[in-house]
Amino acid sequence: LPVLEANFALRLRYFPHQKQSMLNSQTNLACCLDDLGRCDEALLLRREVFARRMAINGVSHEETIVSGSNLVVSLLNFRCWDEARQLLRDPLLPAARR
Repeated sequence: LPVLEANFALRLRYFPHQKQSMLNSQTNLACCLDDLGRCDEALLLRREVFARRMAINGVSHEETIVSGSNLVVSLLNFRCWDEARQLLRDPLLPAARR
């Protein structure tokens, strides 16, 4: 975890214009947090990554769909059924079908 946090901090400091790279670092950080049992922090980070990918890439971009799927899995782990269902129905499934 400290290595991933340092990686993200360095990218943020020296390469702030590389948005996709920073989002990838945050995704890796969320996966690590999940593995460590810090699922609530991972969920917050996945929400942030998904929102940024939607803003940068749009809903139909492959990275956005993957981030949304990761978010849905985290929501299901927290038993947020309605929110997960709504996320799948509204932006993700129609975008994935295109």
